Amino acid sequence: MARSSPASYALPFSASSSFTSHGSSHKGIFTVKWIRRSDLRLPISPKYTDSPFSLVSSYGYSCVCSVKNPAVNPVSGRKPSDGILKFPSSSECDVSSSIWNWRGYRIRYQSSGKNGPALILIHGFGANSDHWRKNISFLSKTNRVYSIDLIGYGYSEKPNPRDFEANSFYTFETWAAQLNDFCADVVKEDAFFICNSIGGVVGLQAAIMEPQICKGILLLNISLRMLHIKKQPWYGRPFIKSFQSLLRNTELGKIFYNAVATKESVKSILFQCYHDKSAVTDELVQIILQPGLDPGAANVFLEFICYSGGPLPEDLLPKVKCPVLVAWGDKDPWEPIELGKAFANFEAVEDFVVLPNVGHCPQDEAPDLVNPLIQSFVKRHSEG
Repeated sequence: MARSSPASYALPFSASSSFTSHGSSHKGIFTVKWIRRSDLRLPISPKYTDSPFSLVSSYGYSCVCSVKNPAVNPVSGRKPSDGILKFPSSSECDVSSSIWNWRGYRIRYQSSGKNGPALILIHGFGANSDHWRKNISFLSKTNRVYSIDLIGYGYSEKPNPRDFEANSFYTFETWAAQLNDFCADVVKEDAFFICNSIGGVVGLQAAIMEPQICKGILLLNISLRMLHIKKQPWYGRPFIKSFQSLLRNTELGKIFYNAVATKESVKSILFQCYHDKSAVTDELVQIILQPGLDPGAANVFLEFICYSGGPLPEDLLPKVKCPVLVAWGDKDPWEPIELGKAFANFEAVEDFVVLPNVGHCPQDEAPDLVNPLIQSFVKRHSEG
């Protein structure tokens, strides 16, 4: 498919609208380069003509970009928040944020690294590619690393699920197709999938749909999908279906979401799933919350919690042909490790690694354990 020359696009940087550059403070958002397909008509922000500054995140990520006063987020149509984060300086420019057009929808992804095997980092429910901020730079020393916002999440576009048949758009098949197309269109080679929570189900589904693309999968506390209809007693299924209909089709759903989409609620939820409470910082809360305030985010949230069908990980694992490594934080209150250990019995799973004193999101809570684990897994299956 033909492509035009690079164009500039304004993107939010994590959850902040304030940056520090060469000793000066600039409130705004930054522009990055992305490739626009010539056969698709998408709104393009005017190019910023300010002098470039080096903007650095709180984990040492940086990029060369231009700064303007707060503008409209091109994905959500929303202005960034006024929350201010202070960023330390860095001399390296190693993580960039870009927009990829997929089937007419704008998808945000981050990338770093120029050499080595390709890795795709896949987030869990309610999260986004910023949830891998403690991993991208480290892994890019030996790999080409990509972290993608699944459609409906983060700063990717959020189509209204009501424009489609119920439970037909926000499905694991949709996200798997997005992942495989991303590998073909952007990465342009096969890749390893590094997944957390429901991202693990996405990775497994993608590996089954296009087995030639995935070289290996590392599952971090994969979602067991305990609310799946198959895992509910028969007598409770009518009640569950009625409750889901109530959330999706009445104001109760929006009331519920508005109660969840607050700093206090997000922090409380994170405290539940993180064993190390010190890892639940204000920055993390903002990273999770900010995209959830986008128009359309509530509809996506409600659609997914009403999605009790689709594949289960135990149904997918027997069909996977590539090597799989399962790692599990043993203090996960949502996905009990005793249930997760059953995955060690599948032929594709080469090992089950226990991560001591870690909760549901090991990549963020214990990157010192997870990053070397990823590196060794990738190296092992890339040699020869």
